[in-house]
Amino acid sequence: MASVWAKSAVNLHILAVFFVVLTCLPPGGGQKKKENLLSEKVDQMMEWSSRRSVVRMNGDKFRRFVKAPPRNYSVIVMFTALQPQRQCSVCRQANEEYQVLANSWRYSSAFSNKLFFTVVDYDEGADVFQQLNMNSAPTFMHFPAKGKPKRADTFDLQRIGFASEQLAKWIADRTDVQIRVFRPPNYSGTIALALLVSLVGGLLYLRRNNLEFIYNKTGWAMAALCVVFAMTSGQMWNHIRGPPYAHKNPQNGQVSYIHGSSQAQFVAESHIILLLNAAITMGMVLLNEAATSKGDVGKRRIICLVGLGLVVFFFSFLLSIFRSKYHGYPYSFLIK
Repeated sequence: MASVWAKSAVNLHILAVFFVVLTCLPPGGGQKKKENLLSEKVDQMMEWSSRRSVVRMNGDKFRRFVKAPPRNYSVIVMFTALQPQRQCSVCRQANEEYQVLANSWRYSSAFSNKLFFTVVDYDEGADVFQQLNMNSAPTFMHFPAKGKPKRADTFDLQRIGFASEQLAKWIADRTDVQIRVFRPPNYSGTIALALLVSLVGGLLYLRRNNLEFIYNKTGWAMAALCVVFAMTSGQMWNHIRGPPYAHKNPQNGQVSYIHGSSQAQFVAESHIILLLNAAITMGMVLLNEAATSKGDVGKRRIICLVGLGLVVFFFSFLLSIFRSKYHGYPYSFLIK
């Protein structure tokens, strides 16, 4: 009986020690571990950003620092294909604008650990592309500090273009972080303008005794047509929006020169439209020449047929492009 009481006393003593130890432990051990992990991730991201404005990531880094919690910072990720064998000229152009934006943020007085710029190259993180079901590059995505990315967290590059200023506006909408874009000085436009003025001035000086060419109607007509072709083909839109030259699928290498939407276009598309308008105009000029000239009838007939062929064929081509962009447009001519 005494042994039973002794055992009971020992058990009570052990139980009391256990409760004392339990009450002495600091509460929230899991929370402390979570805070330490978050601090390590932020410190690591800040260290990488101090070396490069854009942090390069592979699949493991992306999953740990961008996808996995805890995270109290936003991440802008450019998914791209910069390797030479991919032959993605648009990716290189977008990367230059992305670098300008990231440098503007990194060296601004407002720089903080609330926003980071990263890049995932297809050849370094193909598993990330597969995980996100991504089949085109370049693509810009925002991963918010809390929650999953929404539809608006994917930048509409095809409609808006990839100019740094446009990216900065999108980031401000998604993160409330205002970035003022600072571009390195570019004197190429100033030099080109100075050369043009010098060339025109030199030409006028050399021909100062004979300036009749200034009154040449054909020359002024050609200059006016060049301006009209540039404006009607969308060159001003390209200058404002900064769209890519073309789009190349990094998986199958297929290049698209015509944008599939009526709300956007590629630079190559505007060049194609310019050439088509020029060819149609040439056809109209030839038709007018055949109708108004007083030369040989056979020669005039040939000029008329050539002009008619130019107008019919290239207008059909132009109409087919219009039809491919405005889905549901019912009319076509020769080319569908």
